[in-house]
Amino acid sequence: MLNYYSYLHKTSTEWVTFVHGAGGSSSIWYKQIRDFKKHFNVLILDLRGHGNSKPKLKDTFNPKYTFDSITNDIVEVIEHLKIKKSHFIGISLGTILIRNLAEKKPDLVKSMIMGGAIIKLNFRSQVLMKVGNIFKSVVPYMLLYKLFAFIIMPKKNHKKSRLLFVNEAKKLYQKEFLRWFKLTSEINPLLRFFRTKDIKIPTLYVMGSEDHLFLPSIKNIVSKHVTSSLFVINNCGHVVNVEQPETFNKQTIGFITTLPV
Repeated sequence: MLNYYSYLHKTSTEWVTFVHGAGGSSSIWYKQIRDFKKHFNVLILDLRGHGNSKPKLKDTFNPKYTFDSITNDIVEVIEHLKIKKSHFIGISLGTILIRNLAEKKPDLVKSMIMGGAIIKLNFRSQVLMKVGNIFKSVVPYMLLYKLFAFIIMPKKNHKKSRLLFVNEAKKLYQKEFLRWFKLTSEINPLLRFFRTKDIKIPTLYVMGSEDHLFLPSIKNIVSKHVTSSLFVINNCGHVVNVEQPETFNKQTIGFITTLPV
């Protein structure tokens, strides 16, 4: 089972589950935990191969990761803790996993908060993935990761987020990085499906105004999906919860508390 940490509230029955992105870990939510546990029961977890969720023996013999298999890891923790329903908060690739979980197990999902969400890869993103695929076996993975981090978060005020993600990625093994990178082969059809289907679960997208790769497609999707809304944080890049934690926490806690219990 994935490594996880849970924080129980004395009176609240509401759960909030945090899902980090590729190369991160549960530690990226350190600026959220204190505020959220004042209001809710909180669950944070390390995705497989990240943080303290070390690769299992069976993963050694089954190198292929899929979005479904990683989503099932999250569901296993939720069911183990006997959580009947949760609000889910994700960042970057974690938003894809949350959306996939909502598709597979909609009864578990009360709402979705998508920070730095990925719903479509634009031309620049597609080129980035293709370059990565070509060089992933010959270039040290940390060099690739630093390049990706810089392209996604290029500005001076994004530096803290870049460093955090690069430092977390250093804890990954090369093989683990390659397994996650191969997920990109199934990402386009999955995102296309998500764009065409409005899942009817309350969804808040929280995006940085400087998230140049992903913000335009999120604006487009929110205009089409009736259960979705968008909050844009000014002077902020891709990793909104790290760059602007106070604004992120205020907006997301406010969103959850306005939903019917």
